[in-house]
Amino acid sequence: MPRPSLLLSPLVLCLLASPAAAGNWPQWRGPNGDGVSAEKGLPLHWAEDKNVLWKCPLPGDGASTPAVWGDAVFVTCQKGEVLLLLKLRKADGSVEWQRTVGSGTVRRGTTKPRGEQKFHNLHNLASPSPVTDGQLVVAHFGNGDLAAYDFEGKQLWKRNLQKDFGDYTIWWGHANSPVLYGDLVISVCMQDSLADLQEKAVDSYLVAHDKRTGELRWKTPRDTGAKAEECDAYTTPILRQADGKTELVVMGGSRLDAYDPATGKRLWYVPGLKGNRTITGPTAADGMIYATCGMRRDLVAVRPQGTGELPASAVVWKTRDSTPDTPCPVVWQGLLFVVSDDGIAQCFDAKTGEAKWKERLPGGCKASPLAADGRVYFVGLAGRFTVVSASAAFERLADNRLDDEFIASPAVSDGKLFLRGRKALYCVGER
Repeated sequence: MPRPSLLLSPLVLCLLASPAAAGNWPQWRGPNGDGVSAEKGLPLHWAEDKNVLWKCPLPGDGASTPAVWGDAVFVTCQKGEVLLLLKLRKADGSVEWQRTVGSGTVRRGTTKPRGEQKFHNLHNLASPSPVTDGQLVVAHFGNGDLAAYDFEGKQLWKRNLQKDFGDYTIWWGHANSPVLYGDLVISVCMQDSLADLQEKAVDSYLVAHDKRTGELRWKTPRDTGAKAEECDAYTTPILRQADGKTELVVMGGSRLDAYDPATGKRLWYVPGLKGNRTITGPTAADGMIYATCGMRRDLVAVRPQGTGELPASAVVWKTRDSTPDTPCPVVWQGLLFVVSDDGIAQCFDAKTGEAKWKERLPGGCKASPLAADGRVYFVGLAGRFTVVSASAAFERLADNRLDDEFIASPAVSDGKLFLRGRKALYCVGER
């Protein structure tokens, strides 16, 4: 998911040291969690009968993005009440193994009381994306199950965050993906505090487990002062380098903040980013962090400097013009690209916020865009894919279509796109 300045996490340093680094997409939004790929030669045109190298029907639905390492493709699904982790062969899409991680029920509807999580119709318990380091894969589900497997399919450990730390109170279904840092797997939970309904508030938190044993390593409460649904966030943390140190950056609860991933200690925070529940996760590039304040409120560009509470001047620029509710921003060579849920794509100067272009794409979008090889790939909910030039002048390069619904963001490996639909996983590449 090339970039002019790569903010390297320890995981990325490890990936780049590996001969197979260019072919790995180990987590949500790629090696650095920013939706940028350094690969070239990705397909420009495809359809059901063109450049689809293989198509693997999936046993269940889900919104998670595949994780790719070497010849292994990992994807999670929900089939009825059964929660599944699959390992596919990247060469042909055949299923090497399938494991039942747990089970759970998706409750829907708008009449359930606060404190009982319900799920939006567009997703289910298989919304968090798996993450891998080439030796093990960690799968997480919206029922709280967190489990690690080796590449042969042996379960190494399993925990359940709801059993360990209390029932989820998020309004629309827990969906945060875990990240790896060193020997830690780090998860976040941002949810309704219920502080106005009961004496003891419900914690939002960050938690780290040993990736090999599942042993609890640290847990940090995250109280932002948000109220009710404003507390909720479905975002995934990102790791970035700043002043020679690694920061774990989190967005949600009307706050952007950073933590030491080794200890869970909070390093800095930007308060007062008023919005509501937050789906759009943060993106880091060139010393800046881009985030949306939730419910299509302000898209902010933040340059964090210092520790503790940062001043208002940390917000370099902001806009509320057709901002996304779900898709994350992506940065390519000093340009910021975003797309709203109803398909309004925009390009901004990443440093100044100057608007470069604004165009309507066919259909709505929930997936986050991908930047690679001078292009931006936009994934439409109804199977429409628009490829544009990653430049300050709008140029539509291709319109593609597949017969499926796409909520998951794309993955990239060895010059191929891996597109997870609700019915199947597609591998798209130039023949």
